[in-house]
Amino acid sequence: MSESLVLLEIADGVALLTLNNPEKRNALSRAVLQQLLEKLQQIADNSDIQAVILRANGPVFSSGHDLRELVGRHKEEYTSLFQLCVDVMEAIRKLPQPVIAQVQGIATAAGCQLVASCDLVVASDNATFATPGVKIGLFCTTPAVALSRTIPPKKAMEMLLTGHSLSADKAEQIGLVNKVTTQDTLATTTMNLAKQIINASAATLATGKAAYYEQLPHDYPEAYRLAKNAMVDNALADDAQEGISAFLEKRAPRWKNTASKPAKC
Repeated sequence: MSESLVLLEIADGVALLTLNNPEKRNALSRAVLQQLLEKLQQIADNSDIQAVILRANGPVFSSGHDLRELVGRHKEEYTSLFQLCVDVMEAIRKLPQPVIAQVQGIATAAGCQLVASCDLVVASDNATFATPGVKIGLFCTTPAVALSRTIPPKKAMEMLLTGHSLSADKAEQIGLVNKVTTQDTLATTTMNLAKQIINASAATLATGKAAYYEQLPHDYPEAYRLAKNAMVDNALADDAQEGISAFLEKRAPRWKNTASKPAKC
């Protein structure tokens, strides 16, 4: 089982990264986190991949940390486990390719953190989201990092302090989820979103994603300085010159840095 806790498939420029331990509610055990990190590193190094869909097998997206790994351990073990989790979340943020979470069920604690760490989220209408660590005496402090940067602070604190679940519709209202759909159409809706994204230049997507997260924590003057520099570098890139020229010439651009077919105007 340990060899297949996380699956990776690649088709037409989209990587399908699947949590594959439904019997354990896709808990983010040390083994799962390690395999997730390895797969994310493989994706980062693969120029044929332009977008990633992160999904899960079974009725639960992820129940968070495996609580059996959080009982009676030494400080060094807790430190290394939480650092591994941080490394996974940061790998998603720093990945050149956009990552879309496809949430078919419950996402709690570090599972909710995993969702919040993704760039976009599509959820089925029966999905729920919660950070219930406070109920068992372990506040969801690391999940709070991703959550507080995704939804309004007061809503994040409400989730963290009460541990109450949010429905998919409510999660969409506060910005944790981009789209809500039925269970039957979840996979199709998510893939369609990925296909819209990969119509663009892979190099442009990578540049834009990196710049977005770089400027996000700064005040306006510094954010604009970083954004301006990123746009200058972007404007000098081959695909920007090609895209602008194609628009002016009323033709489809032919991206140099992409695995997809020429974009449609």
